[in-house]
Amino acid sequence: MPEGPSVRKFHHLVRPFVGQQVVQTGGSSKKLSPASFQSLWLQDTQVHGKKLFLRFDPDEETRFPGNNPLPEPLQKREQKEGAGDQKQTLGPDSQKVSDQSAWPLARVHSGDNGSERLGADGPAGSAERWLQISFGLFGSIWVNEFSRAKKANKRGDWRDPIPRLVLHFGGGGFLAFYSCQMSWSSSPVIKPTSDILSAKFHRGQALEALGQAQPVCYTLLDQRYFSGLGNIIKNEALYRAGIHPLSLGSLLSPRQLGILVDHVVEFSADWLQGKFQGRQQHTQVYQKDQCPAGHQVVKEAFGPPGGFQRLTWWCPQCQPRVSPDEVEQVQLS
Repeated sequence: MPEGPSVRKFHHLVRPFVGQQVVQTGGSSKKLSPASFQSLWLQDTQVHGKKLFLRFDPDEETRFPGNNPLPEPLQKREQKEGAGDQKQTLGPDSQKVSDQSAWPLARVHSGDNGSERLGADGPAGSAERWLQISFGLFGSIWVNEFSRAKKANKRGDWRDPIPRLVLHFGGGGFLAFYSCQMSWSSSPVIKPTSDILSAKFHRGQALEALGQAQPVCYTLLDQRYFSGLGNIIKNEALYRAGIHPLSLGSLLSPRQLGILVDHVVEFSADWLQGKFQGRQQHTQVYQKDQCPAGHQVVKEAFGPPGGFQRLTWWCPQCQPRVSPDEVEQVQLS
């Protein structure tokens, strides 16, 4: 699943289409008919953690400004990029194509005679005007082009991914959404204090959550306190802080917890900045065989009892696990 920096980038790519009307639609979505977006106006876009929110209205209105999409140091950089970003894409595939034959199974709906208009699964006549988008493991948004297969599948077929939703706008461009879940809601669920890329991220709240008597690798993935944080950020922040994934937060010192939060924020912001610069994020331990110090990296799945288990990479030498007895000895000395 794309983590906070990737979804922030998606948000940035969608923003130039705000204020435009949907003039043609397509896609394979069954839950929400692509035709239901026909003639709607994209009025706003907001982002929170791993979720993207788009506001659509039946009539053109004065749009409301969305929440601040970037940390303050990146806002000026974003303003300079302009329309050129509409040619960028973000996803697992990098090959480009610009004709609609790339997705022959995705039905197209236009506004001409016989067009399908907004139906019961759309926002007309109700307060549900926000489209909530949650991305799957390989979820992405492509702008003015479609994703292409980079290799054959297990059956040997070179089948291009089929977009879940395609929206063509009056300005001439289009958006293609891949591997995502969509639903209508009355308002975006925004909580900046828990968003690791928000200027309003609440450090004290994060530290309090990490101080619980449970492994810190569980708490880091809790979106209530670290919205936008995923498995890559988790692994990298723990390594940089020198903390074993299964260390109980209650046994770590305030200084250690503070260093961990600092690395979460710094790594996330650097990752996002790299996306705007076209720079691939360098990882030190995630999916590595050796850490930068040359030690063997260990990989194992960790997760709360009865919960989802996530693969975790760590260095036993750089991230030693501290026992309660060792903590007590240090406190008494």
